Amino acid sequence: MKFLVVLPMAVVNEAAKYPQRFASLGWDFAGRLCPTEDDVIELARNADAMIVEGSQRPITRKVIEKLGRCRIIAGTQIGYDSIDTTAAAERGILVTNVPGYCIEEVTDHAMALVLACSRRIVALNASVKNGGWGYGPHSSDIKEQIRPGIGRLRGKTLGLFGFGAIGRALVPKAAGFGLRIIACDPYADAAAAASLGVALVDRTTLLKQSDFISIHAAFTPETKHVFNREAFALMKPSACLINTARGGFIDEQALREALVAGRPAMAALDVLTTEPPEGNPLLSLDNVICTGHYAFFSPESFEAQWRRPAEEVTRVLKGEWPVALVNPQAKNKFVERWGEMRQGPATSI
Repeated sequence: MKFLVVLPMAVVNEAAKYPQRFASLGWDFAGRLCPTEDDVIELARNADAMIVEGSQRPITRKVIEKLGRCRIIAGTQIGYDSIDTTAAAERGILVTNVPGYCIEEVTDHAMALVLACSRRIVALNASVKNGGWGYGPHSSDIKEQIRPGIGRLRGKTLGLFGFGAIGRALVPKAAGFGLRIIACDPYADAAAAASLGVALVDRTTLLKQSDFISIHAAFTPETKHVFNREAFALMKPSACLINTARGGFIDEQALREALVAGRPAMAALDVLTTEPPEGNPLLSLDNVICTGHYAFFSPESFEAQWRRPAEEVTRVLKGEWPVALVNPQAKNKFVERWGEMRQGPATSI
């Protein structure tokens, strides 16, 4: 049977990854820029499968209700909040993600941002390039503005907001630098936390005790702007906020006001609410580091990010259940529409 796989993609040249793979199966593939819901509907109306780069174009109920033949929406990220999984389940459409593909990269990046804040690496680099150096006569900015913020890492407290796979993977890296680690996550496995030497605390305790707070939670309506004026008022004046998760966790206007007031001392952000930032005023502050949504990246993670959704599409269109299904409530409706599925061989994800 000949299938159609589509990619409503806004990233240049990403569509070039798939035609050869699906052509080898005798299937058709179409990928193009879809800036609006109507463009996605036009592309995907008769598609059997869709691969979605989640942060570029939300797959809404309006889109899903127009998908006449779609069996699977395969996301290319860990998060899948931009896909209406409930609407998909109602139509028997399976939704998948790529769990764990960039855990090492994100935790390395988060740790790098902790170090950059602790040692004021970015500010020191800028000062040296502007003529400053050590204790010399041209280093007044270093001595007066940068040096007071440099401190020893060992013995400080790292607070993890969220204790899922990424948060847990960060623990041994942070512990290697002598950090005390606490975590706030109402769904955390207490035994797993204890085995890693992590104390589970409530949100207020996390905010008050942490010298560094790193965000690694699932983004939901309940966690939107959880870092707001009230949260910043509870943080230490010397604290640093690190976000390699989603921009929506942070009320950016409140963060800018707090950083100008000096509480917290710094923010190191890989993600923002609107990307690209379009003149985001946070970027004008010297006590903000921003790394352009690159915490996920390595050649290895990038390859997995695009290979694994194609593998999920291939499984489903060949009559097997996917490996990383995020809306299992879709199964009954899927079987009703498309028939029974085989359980494929155990596959490492």
